[in-house]
Amino acid sequence: MQNYTPPTPPRSTIRLTRRGRTALIATGAVVAATAVAVPLLSTDDKKEPRTLVIPEGYRTGQVYAAMDKALALPAGSSKKSLAKARLKLPNDASGNPEGYLFPATYPLDKKSTPVSLLTYMVDTANKKFGGGTVTAGAERNAMNVYQTVTVASIVQAEAATKADMGKVARVIYNRLDRGMPLQMDSTINYALNRSTLRTSENDTQLESPYNTYARMGLPPTPIANPGEEAMRAAVAPTQGDWLYFVTVKRGDTRFTADYEEHKKNVAEFNRAGKGASASSS
Repeated sequence: MQNYTPPTPPRSTIRLTRRGRTALIATGAVVAATAVAVPLLSTDDKKEPRTLVIPEGYRTGQVYAAMDKALALPAGSSKKSLAKARLKLPNDASGNPEGYLFPATYPLDKKSTPVSLLTYMVDTANKKFGGGTVTAGAERNAMNVYQTVTVASIVQAEAATKADMGKVARVIYNRLDRGMPLQMDSTINYALNRSTLRTSENDTQLESPYNTYARMGLPPTPIANPGEEAMRAAVAPTQGDWLYFVTVKRGDTRFTADYEEHKKNVAEFNRAGKGASASSS
């Protein structure tokens, strides 16, 4: 994911304990005189139900914008409604819904408002994330549920494919276990409100709690709204000793525990000049 590969951080004893169609029915009516098929409009005036689609990995800002558009509201309206929504968020969230605006397709009707939609999303997230399987998995990984959602959000942003999610989650936990900085480009992208495959050395000097090159541990909040696959990976990561990964090209993500091997993979990524994503060095 980056053309910048910092030196291997020293391992320490730090152990972090906290991721139809209303088919325009065109029946051809044959006009006898001309034998021309004339499409007829259906007299059925039923319309497809209105919905709001929130893709996996959307950040809160993207969710707000999608809500404003779907509800035909002025830009910024949904974000402003947050103060009166009284969302049931974890205490650790401090009122920030990032990570808990669950990706799904939500029905809309005349009664839909930003508050009702935000509430629906958070309630859905709480149902998805509040089960015993998630709680037990978080405990196994020395995390609480909010931290597990944070891990899942990084997995969602970093993994090139669903098949890679479990491995990306394992890299995160392995680095935390060894007291190594996460060095995830996605967290810097979040701080800078951008999406890019490349992180410069200057980027890694960014003064931000989301700069996981310069700061230890997880970022203070999730960096996106993860879906179920990413959450499953965060709860039950694939077993392995990997500490590094980089997507050299589409469909070719390389995981390794060897820093020298990782440097070669990053060099290949840089030579290619493009890739689906890459991360952690």
